[in-house]
Amino acid sequence: MEEFFSPHMVEQLSKQSPTPLYHQLFALLKARILDGTLAYGMRLPAEEQLADLFKVSRITAKRAMDDLSKEGLVERRRGRGTHIIYQYSPRPVHAPLTGMLQEIESMARNSSAEILDYGMRIPPQAIREDLKLSDGEAALHLLRVRERDGMKFGHYTSWTAGVDMPSDTTIFENTPRLSYFREQGLEVSHVTQTLTAVSADSAVAKALGVVEGAPLLSLTRRSYKKTGTESEQVMDFLKVLYNPEHFQYSMDLTLD
Repeated sequence: MEEFFSPHMVEQLSKQSPTPLYHQLFALLKARILDGTLAYGMRLPAEEQLADLFKVSRITAKRAMDDLSKEGLVERRRGRGTHIIYQYSPRPVHAPLTGMLQEIESMARNSSAEILDYGMRIPPQAIREDLKLSDGEAALHLLRVRERDGMKFGHYTSWTAGVDMPSDTTIFENTPRLSYFREQGLEVSHVTQTLTAVSADSAVAKALGVVEGAPLLSLTRRSYKKTGTESEQVMDFLKVLYNPEHFQYSMDLTLD
């Protein structure tokens, strides 16, 4: 299950948190079931394996699994294990804003990134569908926090299809990902973006140094590549959570 639960994800469970460990594990598993990362019909690890993976007691693992069952997300049968019975259903996403690639690269060059997690991993189902990946096909995953002048202003989660993981991932600390894409032969044809507001969960709050529940500006960006004279395909999915105290997003639009 390492392709679904990275070491960074496992480390999100904290004994110092006021939230009980079983509920932390339940919430982590629930989120990945609801977003399609753990797909319908998949068999989850046995309680002993789950306890070993997340370094918790078997009682903690059992209670988390029992709560998933109570919410109708999994089915537990003696001798057959625990299977996901939640059927993921995609929701429509609208991205009406077009970004400037030069501005994207400029922001990357004028800030630095701390890499929290990386690797070739299985994306959530909605992102797999966006990237047109088959079941079990991995994409390059990066989890980063960007800062400028000592201020952490953005939490970045990205999934990219059609590229290999570089031998030295530290290049993403100061080099724009778009530059690496070009080196890999991927040219972005256009970008769509959606802006909304969200509250910080415990993991993002810790990464950005804000309190849990703090308001954040959420930007979802899809970058496309051309696959023919009149067709395009999403090659990169990026979600950024900005701390509004250290970041502003402004636009100057004109009518043609």
